[in-house]
Amino acid sequence: MKRLKTFGCVFFFAAVVGFTFSCISTGESLRPGAAWYDTNGRWINAHGGGVMHHEGVYYWFGEHKIAGWAGNKAMVGVGCYSSTDLYNWKDEGIALAVTEQSGHDIEKGCILERPKVIYNPKTQKFVMWFHLELKGQGYTAARFGVAVADNPAGPYKFLYSSRANAGVWPLNITDEEKIDNSAEFADGQFSGGDDDVARKMNVIARDFEGGQMARDMNLFVDDDGSAYCVYSSEENGTLHISRLTDDFTRHSGEYVRVFPKRWHEAPAIFKKDGRYYLLSSGCTGWSPNAARSAVADSIFGPWVELGNPAQGRNPYTGMDHSLTFGGQSTCVFRVEGTDTWIAMFDIWRPENAKYGRYVWLPVTFTADGYKVIWEDEWKLK
Repeated sequence: MKRLKTFGCVFFFAAVVGFTFSCISTGESLRPGAAWYDTNGRWINAHGGGVMHHEGVYYWFGEHKIAGWAGNKAMVGVGCYSSTDLYNWKDEGIALAVTEQSGHDIEKGCILERPKVIYNPKTQKFVMWFHLELKGQGYTAARFGVAVADNPAGPYKFLYSSRANAGVWPLNITDEEKIDNSAEFADGQFSGGDDDVARKMNVIARDFEGGQMARDMNLFVDDDGSAYCVYSSEENGTLHISRLTDDFTRHSGEYVRVFPKRWHEAPAIFKKDGRYYLLSSGCTGWSPNAARSAVADSIFGPWVELGNPAQGRNPYTGMDHSLTFGGQSTCVFRVEGTDTWIAMFDIWRPENAKYGRYVWLPVTFTADGYKVIWEDEWKLK
C-alpha cells in the first residue's frame, strides 16, 4: 500500500483523530487501534509486520520507522519484539540493519517493507523475506530481499535481492499471455493501482527475462514443510504464489498467477482444516479500502474470491468494514495450542510514519470462508 496514490484520506483521518488515544491494557487484553507500548513503555515500532512462533516464544518483526515523512524510507531497518503471551512485548532491537555503504541493496534510505520470517528445520536457519526498492529509484525495482540468522531475533545477514522467477513461466499461463506486447505501450505510465495500460499489457511477458516484479509479500509454510511466497506482481495487477527452494532462500521456479488483472496487495495466506485462505486488499495507495478474501483447496488454486471479510466499525478512526477499519492487512497467524487465528492490520500514518497504529482481530471461520469482526477489546481463549 504505497506508491503514487493520493494521501488525502489519510490526511483527513490524522487531522480529525489526532492519534491521541489511550494505551493498550497491560498484559490482559488486546485493544485494536489503541496505542501499543512495549515492556519498556516505548511505542511498538514494527510496521507492515508478521509474527513467527518458535519454542514457546512469539517474535513480531516489522519496519522500524522514524517520525515524519522520512520514516517511509528505511532509515534503521527491521525491528523485532518477543512475547510469550501476545500481550506483553519486549524490544529485541534491530534484527536487520540497513547499511551506510553507498550503492548497497539495503543502503540507508532504500524502501524496505513487510518483513516476514520463517524457520527452516533442515538448515536450522531463520529466513527473512521482504519487499525491497533500491535507494533513489522509487518503486521501479520491485524486488524481494532475503536475509538469514542463527537466532530468531537476529542479527540477520543480508544475502541478496532480486526479481522473481526470471526466465520461467507460471504453471497456469496461457499462450496469449506469453506474447510481449509492451512495445505497444512504450509511453505507458503505471499508477500502482487499477491501470488501463497495465490492464491491456502482458506485463508478465514483458518481465519474463529479467524476472517478475515482487512488491507487497508474505510467507506461508504448509503442513508438509514446503514454503511459499505470495506477492503482488505485474504492476500490482496480479498476485503470484511461488514455491521456495528447500532452504527457503530462493524461488524454485514453480509458481502460479492468482486473480490476473484484479489488483490485489497486502496478501496473507493461512490454512485451517485442509483449506487455504487469503486475506488481501485493493490498491489505493496509503488510503484504506475494503479488505478482500479468497479460499482454495490447493495452494496453487483454483482460488475463489469471497469478498470483504471485515465487519464492524473502528471507533478510533470512525471507519467501518468498507474501509477495513482504516487499516490494511499484514499477516494472519495461529495462536499456538488453540483454535484461534489472529489477523493483523496496520493503520498507516505516512506523514508521521513511526506512529501508525496496529489492529489485531480474531478470525471467525464460516461454512463458506471467514470473517474478521471488530472488537473494541478482546482476550485470547
